[in-house]
Amino acid sequence: VANFKDDGYYLRKFSIGEHSATHMNAPNSFHADGVGIDHYRPEDLIREAVVIDVKDKAAADPDYAFSLDDLKAWEKEHGEVPADSVVLLNTGWTKYWRNPQKFFGLDGKGGLHFPGFDGDTTKYLLNQRDIAGVGIDTHGVDPGQDTAYRTNTQVLSQPRIVLENLTNLDSMPATGASIVIAPLKLKDGSGSPATVTGLIP
Repeated sequence: VANFKDDGYYLRKFSIGEHSATHMNAPNSFHADGVGIDHYRPEDLIREAVVIDVKDKAAADPDYAFSLDDLKAWEKEHGEVPADSVVLLNTGWTKYWRNPQKFFGLDGKGGLHFPGFDGDTTKYLLNQRDIAGVGIDTHGVDPGQDTAYRTNTQVLSQPRIVLENLTNLDSMPATGASIVIAPLKLKDGSGSPATVTGLIP
């Protein structure tokens, strides 16, 4: 936009989609009457986090969906998912970030294949564990073949948290950590690129 030689100062511009890179979804991305990303308060965006490692299952099946049985097995080892926490699914998909074909699981027929949350498990987490939201290291919290977007739709029926394209989840413990989420305050934004910082005790 400007440079020192011609303008006496240096300035650039950039353009990016609201759902690019690590980002947070807003309710109005799936509900016509939902609020935008600018309606979240700072205090809404500091949350306890649990991290559930499903890398082995995701590696064996790119269409893997986190099931209620998987949740129960995790809770047997780590205890119940705390209320008001954000459940982060570590699928290991970060390693494919620089390979779009693999990251999206493109099958040449318009289909997408990457892991996510099963909609019934999400319903259970919302109704029985009263979670604040979900997050994942893939393109979306819904598995690639879930074109009904059941997890996004359920979680964002209220101004809850949906985080996608997370990274470095291997550095987070299963329990005991918190996350600080910093999206851009875009007016009526359907989402925003976000910095998500893990605080580990």
